[in-house]
Amino acid sequence: MTYGIRRIFTYRKRHEQGTRHPLDTLQAKSGTCRDYALFMIEALRRLGIAARFVSGYIAIPGDRAHGYVGRGSTHAWVQVYLPSAGWIEFDPTNGIVGTRDLIRVAVARDPRQAIPLHGTYLGPMEAFDAMVVNINVVAADQSLEMATEA
Repeated sequence: MTYGIRRIFTYRKRHEQGTRHPLDTLQAKSGTCRDYALFMIEALRRLGIAARFVSGYIAIPGDRAHGYVGRGSTHAWVQVYLPSAGWIEFDPTNGIVGTRDLIRVAVARDPRQAIPLHGTYLGPMEAFDAMVVNINVVAADQSLEMATEA
């Protein structure tokens, strides 16, 4: 199922909050990582397989970045309970199964329970020009190397 979604669907970045209904994702054959995760969760649950929504980040080292999406922002995927193995990670957006490169921040039954961080600006409108957010996920040993080089 993970590989099928990756192969058949087209990834579309979307900045609006929330997820699409799984039938809308199926009909459009496109969506975001959140949409794919919810679509896969609903399909698995219809088959009687326990699944939950995961929100976090994806770490893609430069030598493996080819073809992966979702880097530099929050990312969503699925955890599936397999009786002989426990909870296993499945990323239908990238066709990834069980990897240490998926960094969990929130795990929930429903995507609405895994709301990303958000905030509000308070102050004069003319003081706020723009905001740029960059997320760079690196391994702990790489962050030490970067700190000593600076």
